[in-house]
Amino acid sequence: MMTTVDLTRDGEIATLTLNNPGKLNAINLDMWLQLAENMASLSVDRDIRCIVLRGAGNEAFAAGGDLEEFVTARATLEQALHYHCQVAAALNSIADCPHPTVALIQGACIGGGLEIAGVCDLRICNESARFGAPINRLGFSMYPGEMEGLLKLAGAAVMKEILLEGRILNAGEAYEKGLVTRVVPDAQVADEAYATARRICAGAPLVAGWHKQWIRRLQSGRPLNDEEKAASFAFLDTEDYREGLAAFLEKRKPAFKAC
Repeated sequence: MMTTVDLTRDGEIATLTLNNPGKLNAINLDMWLQLAENMASLSVDRDIRCIVLRGAGNEAFAAGGDLEEFVTARATLEQALHYHCQVAAALNSIADCPHPTVALIQGACIGGGLEIAGVCDLRICNESARFGAPINRLGFSMYPGEMEGLLKLAGAAVMKEILLEGRILNAGEAYEKGLVTRVVPDAQVADEAYATARRICAGAPLVAGWHKQWIRRLQSGRPLNDEEKAASFAFLDTEDYREGLAAFLEKRKPAFKAC
């Protein structure tokens, strides 16, 4: 069976679907490469305002990496470095995307699936979702470049719990630990994820990108310099800023153009 990362569009919303039939959307190297390629093209697409990432079907977002491939694709140190550098590059392509990203999570979100969800901006899951990375039982550790996004999201204590115990968390536990944004009934998860995407699209797209940029910058812990403080007011020169204010004063819906 073919394994793919399928790209579809509905107006300003793009959807990337992890599709590995028969393996709960387990991710192989070709899928990681497709994911990075699709994210690169979407990142520069000015017609897109939000990207939804999901798994095919409703049983899994992604049940980890395709372990059958590990025997041949990362049997040596050289192979392992190449393989996991590609994985990290795909994750970085999501984390660095200027457009907001939403993970629509149904069922299993394990290992590599959890890593992908962890670098999305928002994570909407159903009550049946489950999360974890029980790789301690398989005898290998998580590559640091893959761990980075989850560590930033959930912190060291949660990462230690996930990796040292290898325990699978239910949706409620994942929410309590900050791994997901929102938990909704199974039948409503797709609707809520796309409603979230539409709410994002209703805002000014340049502002969404700036908010992502400044949040990341402030997480560095370094104080802003005067030049950066001035740059945070770049919106003053945009048409969208003028349109947003005018629409508010005129009590109408704004028509943002990303300029």
